[in-house]
Amino acid sequence: MKFRLKIDQNTDEEIIARVHRKSRLTDEIERLVREDKGDTKITVYSEEKDLIVEKDYNDIESVFVNGGKTTVVDLKGEMFVVRLKLYEAEEIFPECFIRINKSAIANKNRIARFEANFNGSVDVIFQSGYSDYVSRRCFADIKRSMKK
Repeated sequence: MKFRLKIDQNTDEEIIARVHRKSRLTDEIERLVREDKGDTKITVYSEEKDLIVEKDYNDIESVFVNGGKTTVVDLKGEMFVVRLKLYEAEEIFPECFIRINKSAIANKNRIARFEANFNGSVDVIFQSGYSDYVSRRCFADIKRSMKK
């Protein structure tokens, strides 16, 4: 592996990493870049408490569509609405967020366990106790990403 740092005050800052595959190192580089830019928080709204707050990406367990609104679940299991489409959230959230079904993404660092049901379906249980189903289509990708 080679490392090259070029300092040029006359150009825009850009970080490029050429790698063979994603790894913990690439995830850590992405996290550091996002923190340096201040891109680690998202503004959310609690309809229940009529409150607008900022949540750190690491404090979010799941993002899903509920009644046409994109909703996030935090570490306490509280739900907040965010003004993004699900695909937009998927683009800005770090790589630790993975697709679990057609209408949800999950923070794989906050998954407590998976539970198989008698009908063959699989549920994901988060540390807060919140749960959602995992589609068969996404389960193989989840298993691969969890091995990394």
